[in-house]
Amino acid sequence: GRTQFKVVIKALSPKEVTRIYTPHPLDRNDGTFLMRYRMYGSVRKGLKIEILYGDQHVAQSPYILKGPVYHEYCDCPEEDPEIWQNVMSCPSQEPQITKDFISFPTIDLQRMLKEIPTKFSQTRGAIVHYTILNNHIYRRSLGKYTDFKMFSDEMFLSLARKVRLPDVEFYLNVGDWPVEYRKANDTPGPIPVISWCGSVDSRDIVLPTYDVTHSTLETLRGVTNDLLSIQGNTGPFWENKTERALFRGRDSREERLHLVKLSKENPELLDAGITGYFFFREKEKELGKVQLMGFFDFFKYKYQVNVDGTVAAYRFPYLLLGDSLVLKQDSQYYEHFYIGLKPWKHYVPVKRNLEDLLEKIKWAKENDEEARKIAKEGQLMARELLQPHRFYCYYYKVLQKYAQCQASKPEIRDGMELVPQPDDRDSVCSCHRIKPLREDL
Repeated sequence: GRTQFKVVIKALSPKEVTRIYTPHPLDRNDGTFLMRYRMYGSVRKGLKIEILYGDQHVAQSPYILKGPVYHEYCDCPEEDPEIWQNVMSCPSQEPQITKDFISFPTIDLQRMLKEIPTKFSQTRGAIVHYTILNNHIYRRSLGKYTDFKMFSDEMFLSLARKVRLPDVEFYLNVGDWPVEYRKANDTPGPIPVISWCGSVDSRDIVLPTYDVTHSTLETLRGVTNDLLSIQGNTGPFWENKTERALFRGRDSREERLHLVKLSKENPELLDAGITGYFFFREKEKELGKVQLMGFFDFFKYKYQVNVDGTVAAYRFPYLLLGDSLVLKQDSQYYEHFYIGLKPWKHYVPVKRNLEDLLEKIKWAKENDEEARKIAKEGQLMARELLQPHRFYCYYYKVLQKYAQCQASKPEIRDGMELVPQPDDRDSVCSCHRIKPLREDL
């Protein structure tokens, strides 16, 4: 039937009153539901979560979430990172982090201070220098293309409100491309730059992209697609989806133009269109331009084609979370979670030049049950790797590992400014953790 589950979330103590926004649960079409909520105040005793079907409690409802429970803007960090990581169920190891730090057993801050501003900021113009000290965040921008620091600022501030961060000093590349291409045995060797995207021939330390980071922070706050809402809007059931592959996107790579040509020649297999021209404007007359499409409508199609943009296509995590088979172009670029995925288990690989794309679509059509199984495995793995708490854990572990490798103490350098926590006038926030006395800091 279509009877909706009803979710009621309220403060455990009748003496505490707080506003909590709870939209309808998201039906993931496989017998599971995602329940989201956003608090506009904190509670000391905890929360009572009731899941009702009609007026009956279901599963182990009511659930008790012991307090204190803080809302997003409450600046109340857990002083003991071990306690926080246990509460967050952080994995003990992140293989990509282990791999990224192999080149950097020791981090020489003095060398970085001399080299990075001249080597990278002038050519790339998208480097931001951060220092985290006493759980406060300071930064200075090096170069004129650093607007995307708003995403890293937002995540570091959010993390600092939840757990006490280690004292670290690092450089973050907020541009598209990785920047450090020297190998470990080169002289001089590579220096650690943190980036959102890695590549097989670079040595950058990778963080979750600004896109999935912002998606996590925007959940129930903005109007953009986020990694949770996608999961409740995966289109028709598999057997009712259109048996064609879909691609929509800008003209940020030549292979995307090739996709449109393939689509025109093989409309029964592929529906590909360019939504905006910037790099290859002269091709618009020949290939045409298509209307933007609502992202949830992508999942009306059984197969999704994922082709790189300027770097890795940051749409890939969203496509995996849908209920369609992802055909992924081979790529030198990767995001932080790709290491957990296997071709032919979680997605179907396609050659870089796309010469086997049509053959792979035909294979999927002829092997429907196998294609469905790969789509499901990819979706389940993405649900695990792309949970909001995993991003927080990942950011924290990168900072923690980096701090362990630093050979000298971080400092607030000339030209750095404090990045303030957002003003919390709208929501009551009284912190009940035991904070150290000011003179102890």
